[in-house]
This record gives sequence, structure tokens and C-alpha cells, in this order.
Amino acid sequence: MPTDRAKHNESRMPMSDYRLFGADTSPYSQKVRSFLRYKNIDFDWVSRSRENEEEFQALARVASVPLLVSPSRSANQDSTAIISALEEDHPEPTAVPDDVATSTLALILEDYADEWLNKIMFLERWSQKPDREDAALRVLVQLYGGKRPRAYKKAQKQIAERMADRLNLVGADSANADMLKASFERFATLLNAHLTEQLYIFGGRPSAADFALAAQFQQMMMDKTPAEWLKKHAPFVVAWIENMEDPKPGAPFASLEALAPTLTPLFAEEVSKTYLPWAKANSKAAERGDKNVSASIEGGSFEQTTQTYAARAYDSVRKAVGASLSDDALKGFLSEAGCSKFFG
Repeated sequence: MPTDRAKHNESRMPMSDYRLFGADTSPYSQKVRSFLRYKNIDFDWVSRSRENEEEFQALARVASVPLLVSPSRSANQDSTAIISALEEDHPEPTAVPDDVATSTLALILEDYADEWLNKIMFLERWSQKPDREDAALRVLVQLYGGKRPRAYKKAQKQIAERMADRLNLVGADSANADMLKASFERFATLLNAHLTEQLYIFGGRPSAADFALAAQFQQMMMDKTPAEWLKKHAPFVVAWIENMEDPKPGAPFASLEALAPTLTPLFAEEVSKTYLPWAKANSKAAERGDKNVSASIEGGSFEQTTQTYAARAYDSVRKAVGASLSDDALKGFLSEAGCSKFFG
């Protein structure tokens, strides 16, 4: 098993070639950490805190984690780009499904997780008081190197209020809450049905979709309200979440034909009705330079500030799908699932 050393004071400890600055409260940090473990790569886990903030700032381009320092590439903070580069540098065990159709569908689900499921995670964590207060304390403890400061209540309240103020920016405000909660319950239920038959989403080993989706769900398992719902309604999802903390390859990837009975509903009943309409509308709004975006979702209007990074991510996925549409299996799946119009 790879070395996964938790570190706070780097000057006193030996360093691996890979160093991951992250936070237990960050889904994107969890996504990369799980991927490094799967690839059997030795790395140092550097929990971002006040103690190592100066070093982090010297390496970072943006204020958020993760940040991966590697022996042969520049420091990177984009979780999708990080795992793509790690896959290229460490191809075994593979995390890329065998055929064009399933590997492309994995990219769509990865973006669904990063850009849509993250809204749900943010809503569940920061919109309701008990979960919000508990989460704020976890953030505070992390910032203080794993120890709760003596006078913590004022700082805890400030963190909770600051994050609650960001709900609107993320698109997880009260106006969108019902749509997001319905999306969460529908997706988790469909995923639970799929995972009754599969160890991972595409068969016997994890893909980028597993790492991205599980990371968001791992965060929800930290928060009492969504965790209780998942334990009650989606036990196979909960087992998969636990497995994805340190996943191991099992059987080979499955064929799309074998996966389709339970994979198609994930796309037809959820992805094509929430994430894809929003992602396409957001991309168009970013292209026009609009400040806000409005997307028609499930008979309602989902409105928020235009997300330029999410637009770039979707455009990248759209190009990947477009380049693969000569594959009949992919084309047929997207058509049956009602997704074709988003990739034309």
C-alpha cells in the first residue's frame, strides 16, 4: 500500500515525490487523494492549515485546494486535470474503461459530479443550521492543525455565515433548493440500483466518474442530514462510498451492454434532466458574457450567477463527446437516454 503520510510541519519530516495539499472538508481533495491511493503512489498528505499557509500560497494560483506537487509536472489545482495527468504517468491499474462509449460516459459523469452534485453537497452542508455549525467547526479545526482553539465559537459562527452567504453564488440558494434536493434523491436512488449489480459504476474497477461522484458523497456522509437519508435509502451507495476511500481494482470493466439496464436510467432520468440543461445554458451564457444564467429544469427555472469555470469544463466534455460520436454504441446510448441534443 502507498504511503499516505499526514503532515503539518513539512520542515521536520521527510518528503515523498508527490505532495497533496488538501482538506478533509474538500471533495476535490478527496477525489485526488483516493485516486493516488488507487494508483499505489506514495504521497504526503498536507492538511492545509495556518502553519503551512505560506508554503501553499507560494505554490498556488488560486485560493482553493487541492494542490498537487509532483516530480515531473507543475503544481496543479484542477482535480480533473490532476487525475488525467496521473493516469498518463501511472497507467496501471487503469481507471479508463476499455471502450470509447463507456470511457466517454465516465467523463460526463465526472463533470456531473464536479459541477452539479457539488451544488447539492454545498446546499446540504451550509443551508441548514445543525449541519452548517458542525461543518464550520470541522473547517476551523483543520485550519488550526487538527486542534480546536479555546475561543472557537465566534470564529465558528463567522465561517458558517460566510459559507451560507456563498449559497447564492454556487446556485444552491433557497430558490433552487427543492430542485436540488429532488435531484439528489433521484440520483442516489438510481445509483443505488446500479450499484446492486456493479462493484463500481463501470464494472470491476473505478473510473474518473467513481472518484468524482464518491468524493461529493463522502462529504455528504460527514453531514448528519444527507448521511441519514443515504443510510436509509441508498445502502449500496454508502458501501461504495466507503470502498472508494481506498479503492482496489477487482474484475475488468464491464461492457456497455451489461451496464445499460441500470446505467441508462441514471442518464435518462437524472443527468439529461438537470445537469445537461444547466451546463448547456451556462456555457451559452458564458459565451455571451452574461452575468447570470437561467436554465429550464424539470418544469422550473434554475437561476444563478454564470459559472465560467464550469462552462469551460462542459465545453471540454462536449468536445470529447463530439469526437467520439462515430462510435455507434455511444451514439445509441446518448440517443436512448435523451442526451444527444446536448452534444450536437
